[in-house]
Order: sequence, then structure tokens, then C-alpha cells
Amino acid sequence: MGQSLSVDQAASAAEHTPSYGLKQHSLSPLETLAQSVSTMAPVTSPTMTIPLVFALAGNGTWLSYVFATAGILLVALCISRFARYSSSPGSLYAYAASAFRSKAGEPRSTWWGLVSAWALLFAYVATGASVTGGFINYSNVLLFSMTGHHVSPSGLAAVAILGATAIAYRDVKVSAQFMLWIEAVSVTMILIVVALLFWKHGFHLDPEQWRLKGVSGSGVRLGVVLALFSFVGFESASSLGSEARDPLKTIPRALIQSAVLAGFFFLISTYTEVLGFHSSPQSFGESPAPMRFLSGQVGVRFLGPLIDVGAVISMFACTLSCITASARVLLLMSHHGLAHQRFSKTHKRNATPGGAVVLIGLLTLLPTVILTSRGVSGSDIYGWMGSLATYGFITVYGQVTFALPFYLKLKQHLTPALLLLSIIGTLAMVLALVGTLYPVPAAPYNWLPYLYLAYLMTGLVWFAASRRIKAARLQGL
Repeated sequence: MGQSLSVDQAASAAEHTPSYGLKQHSLSPLETLAQSVSTMAPVTSPTMTIPLVFALAGNGTWLSYVFATAGILLVALCISRFARYSSSPGSLYAYAASAFRSKAGEPRSTWWGLVSAWALLFAYVATGASVTGGFINYSNVLLFSMTGHHVSPSGLAAVAILGATAIAYRDVKVSAQFMLWIEAVSVTMILIVVALLFWKHGFHLDPEQWRLKGVSGSGVRLGVVLALFSFVGFESASSLGSEARDPLKTIPRALIQSAVLAGFFFLISTYTEVLGFHSSPQSFGESPAPMRFLSGQVGVRFLGPLIDVGAVISMFACTLSCITASARVLLLMSHHGLAHQRFSKTHKRNATPGGAVVLIGLLTLLPTVILTSRGVSGSDIYGWMGSLATYGFITVYGQVTFALPFYLKLKQHLTPALLLLSIIGTLAMVLALVGTLYPVPAAPYNWLPYLYLAYLMTGLVWFAASRRIKAARLQGL
């Protein structure tokens, strides 16, 4: 697969990675992996995303996740190649931009890099808002079951986002440890229910799923696009390039591990959930709390509410990790002149990008509060903002897979196998993007691509205007 860096070269590159004021080499490999895992919020998929995929793909839900897993693995392999050579808090933006150079020879001043920066920033913020919608939805389900009352959705949004912002502002190591334990406990409880479902139904293939009973090709294709949202954020460990120990080894390993582990977890959860609902009078796609129903089916009813609590906390952890990752992207954007200089500074004591964290928290809170104040449900916020986030991730994933051979050519490490990997990965992201646009979805999803495009155009126009103003000031001097 091409020539890799030697141990001495890797150590030297890691030592010379700029700190940008962050706490260098403070995160263990497990804590680095926790950043990617928590951004995916794996517990959210069995509770919210997989039922939505089932509503489209039916008994072909598992097949949608097979295709989504394969696509993400292609992207993970491409990103990991970048991560073997460089590390920075800019994540995929830094990787995509470094493959192309301007006429002046500066690798990060191209329009290509600008698009990847704004797309990635948008994707993380939209994901944070999306899972906050899930947090609102599941919190009120739990509160109503226990007290018979609901809490203000706007209040719940403020608790989740402001709480996550406070933790991200204080210490990245505290954030990583918090996210790690949350996900570990929640996933373990779901796997217990999954194992008991296997035991109850026997270890054999479900004929309805295996034969794709009642499944259409278009349903599976649309399900793949939605299934991709289960994985988005798996790459966020790359935003810890200045803070992970031995980043040129730790980060590539975390990227592959998170994609593989998540793919296995989603596939086994999909199969057992669909199997478990065969005997249910309620459709799996319409269940407000599927894991609670399934835990009752296998005789561990007490685990149902605990899994729901775990899902709520997992969604909070996902919001936290999105703020953590996007603040570091904004930090590097500021250093490269793509955002205001005030966001290039870090907190003297905490060694976190304090100003960037606060701004990202406010940007995450704003759309959530606006939507809840207009009566939009938490589940709709989850779907709408999640779809917007998917556009951002597909954009930057496609840019990175396309840029890989250009980057490796600069390093003189390009091989035919890696070129083929880039071509297949890029094609997979193009097909995923087409799947979000055709057939044209129902409102309001049909105008979401235009909203995302308007956002990108605004960022490009702002950059062009600011650069022109700066040039005029320099001429005036």
C-alpha cells in the first residue's frame, strides 16, 4: 500500500507539529478513539436512526448498512493515509487543503481548502444541533414516563448545549474521559439486549431479511444515504492532531477502528432490531423507544429505561464532541486567515480554544432554539439538521478522497492501489450525494440542499470580500 514514514520520521514530524496553544500530547490512544466514537454517538443509531432507515428500506435495512459501512471504510482508509504524514487541529480541512498549492506555494490558501473548511465546520455544528434534537425528544419521553409531564424543549436544548460548551471550554482530557465512559456503558447495555435477542430467536438467518422480502432497490438506496449519518463524525479524532500522543500512529489507528467497530455494531443492531419487531403489533419504524420494547421482549425490562437514559447521555456526549472538534477546526481556520483572528487564541490555563468553543456553542444553540420556539419537534430537528450535516460531511469526505493521490504524489508515495482507492472512494461519495438529491425528497428536505449551498456561497463571498479589503489596506499603507 505504499511507503510509510519511518519511526524516526514519524517522531520528528509529531514533535514539530505546532501546538497552536493547545495541550500537546495529552490524550491517550483510547481517549483519542473516544473522540471519534462519541461524535458518531453509536447509541443514537439503534434508538433513532435505524428505525428511520427501516421506514425506507424495510427488511433491506441491513443491506443499506452494509453499503454505508463499505463506503465509510473507503473514506477511512483515504483519511488514514493523510493522517500518517501530518497532524493538526484542522482535521479533514487541513488534509484536503494540503494536497493543492496556490501559485505562491501556500498549501492552505486555495478555494478548495476554503470549501472544505466551511463544509466541515458546518457539518459539525449541524450534527451538534441534530443530536440536541434527539436529546430533547428522548429526554421528554423519559420525563413523561416518570412524571407525566414534559419540559420546555428550548430549556432542554440550553441545558445540553451550554453544559457541553462548559465542559469543552474547561479541558479536552476531561471531555475525552467523560465521553469514553458514557459510550462504553451505553453500548454494553444494548449489546446485552442484542445477545438475548439472538438467544431467544436462535442463531439462524432471518428468512425475511435474508430474502429481502418486500424490499425495493430505491428503498435500500435511500436507506444508505440515511445510514451514512450513523457514521458521520468518525473522523473527528483527526481534530486532536496537536493533543493526541504519537498522533501519526494514534489517529490513523483510531479512524480505522472507529469505522470498523461502528460498522459491526450498527449491522448487528440492525439485524436484531428488525428481527425482534417481527412479532410486534407496532411497526419498528414508528416505535418511539425501540430498545425499551425489545428489552421487555427478552425479559430484561429494567434495561429499557437505562438504555434510554444512556441514549440521552450519549446525545449529550455527541454534542460535546462536535463542539470540541469544530472549535479546533475554527482555531486553525483563524490561523490561516479564513476566520477572525480572535478565534486563533487559546485559554492560558485550560489550553483550549476558548473563544472558538463559545462561538460554536452559540451557533449550535441558535438554530435549535429557533426551531423549538416555532414548535418543531425534537425528532424533526434531528432529521432536518442531520440531513444538512450529511451534505457537509459528504462534501469534505469527497474532497479528501479526491485529493489523496495529489497529496501522495507530492510525497512521492503514490501507488496504483492507492489511486484506485481514491477513485472508488470518490465515486462512492458522489453516488451518496446523488442519492440525497434524486428522487427529490418531500418538503422540507427538498430545499435543504439549497440552504447548504447558500451557506457555502456566503462563506466564499465573505472570504473574497475580506481578502479584497485587506489588500486595499495594504496598498493604502
